[in-house]
Amino acid sequence: MARNVAAWCRRLVVVVLAAGLFAPSVALRAWDVERMAAAARKAGPNAVAGVTALQQTLAAAAALDEPGRLQAVNQFFNRRIVFRDDAAVWGQVDYWASPIETLNQGQGDCEDFAIAKYFSLLALGVPVNRLRLVYVRAQIGGAQGVVQAHMVLAYHPSPEAEPLILDNLIGEIRPASRRPDLAPVFSFNGDGLWQGVGTQTAGDPVARLSRWREVLAKARAEGFQ
Repeated sequence: MARNVAAWCRRLVVVVLAAGLFAPSVALRAWDVERMAAAARKAGPNAVAGVTALQQTLAAAAALDEPGRLQAVNQFFNRRIVFRDDAAVWGQVDYWASPIETLNQGQGDCEDFAIAKYFSLLALGVPVNRLRLVYVRAQIGGAQGVVQAHMVLAYHPSPEAEPLILDNLIGEIRPASRRPDLAPVFSFNGDGLWQGVGTQTAGDPVARLSRWREVLAKARAEGFQ
């Protein structure tokens, strides 16, 4: 991720506003086992092993309540995927991988963790309006550390409730108030865009941000629908 947070955030917000952010809202209530397996075979043996393990995790988590599903999905990706930036994994400064692409590589950056968790929880029936991908400024290394652009997944049990944060930096799912190292910039899902911690800044969920649109299409082709 870029270290120049202010410039990085300005550039990303310009892309959002100019190109648009969203795809049509579709509630993903299940996963297509056969389509997922076929996409994994096409990607390679690492993807096959990863998808087999993921489907086992999803099948077991389907019997749990929502907090249990959050825990299962968060642990699965945090344990299976190794953090590496996009330049090392994809040879690009910024690439948004689909869940199966991430499983095939076995590594990814913060966006890849958050995206994979988002689609997996949607597949388990968690409503889209409870999930948001959140761009934050993260204080890495404590008070004397560096501020770095980062992405996490937030779960909102209800519109008024404090969100829970699913992160690859800290494995424990914590309420936002216990993550003072994170300063929200904006968040989004398949339904909208929110500035900071709550103000919705775009009302029409039309497919506009190219990377988000592309990863939505890839995930659906992989059976996350």
